[in-house]
Amino acid sequence: MEWHQYFLSMLTLVFAIASIIAGIFTAYFGSGKSRAVGAILIIIGLIVGVIFLWFAGLLSFLGAAPYSFSGVVVSGVLSVIGAVVGALVALGIFLLAIMKA
Repeated sequence: MEWHQYFLSMLTLVFAIASIIAGIFTAYFGSGKSRAVGAILIIIGLIVGVIFLWFAGLLSFLGAAPYSFSGVVVSGVLSVIGAVVGALVALGIFLLAIMKA
């Protein structure tokens, strides 16, 4: 598997998730124009999420995707989860060390 398959699959997945989460927070805690921006972020995240699912081969009713993430999704997601867990453990140790000092 090529490096660009990992890069593009994780880029679209993480962008979709981060955009949806940021949109939810902005729409909930914002006021006025901020709520509209939050709604736009949610819509963009959902669109990119559908694109990710299509490229992953999970939305076959849309037809064949021009590019395939099917072989890299599981290993890429596991890599991202491992990176997040490692970062959280390091952050926890850092915070514990700072609070005890």
